[in-house]
Amino acid sequence: MSHPEIGHLRLPHDLTKDPYAGKCPFHGDCLEGLAAGPALKDRWGEPGESLPANHPAWALEAHYLALGLVNLICTLSPQRIILGGGVMKQKVLYPLIRQEVQRLLNGYFLFPEIAERIDEYIVAPGLADRAGVLGAIALAKSSVERRH
Repeated sequence: MSHPEIGHLRLPHDLTKDPYAGKCPFHGDCLEGLAAGPALKDRWGEPGESLPANHPAWALEAHYLALGLVNLICTLSPQRIILGGGVMKQKVLYPLIRQEVQRLLNGYFLFPEIAERIDEYIVAPGLADRAGVLGAIALAKSSVERRH
């Protein structure tokens, strides 16, 4: 019917621990509403890139992102998860997310990728900020080559 909307996954939201209602105009506290850059700025009063690595925002952010990833792991069983974008420029997030994913899965999946090599399973894009643009160019090139 439409394109997948992973950003609008509904997440458990403990309002006693995090009273922020969420930024999404449709759902409030979906994944995007709780964890996207605008939500970080709205919740903490400044953009994520200006928050220090030891700010409490990052543990909460890792929790919400890990909840979303666990939903994806359980439903899609991806071979690898690549996380990029503005929020992920805070490098402290990768180890926090990996640890939280393992905690939330609680040993359910014993695949070595998750249990032993999670640093290779949840990764940053190899092409950094150029991944989207270079991917689009590769698709266009492939399309042109198929026509000729």
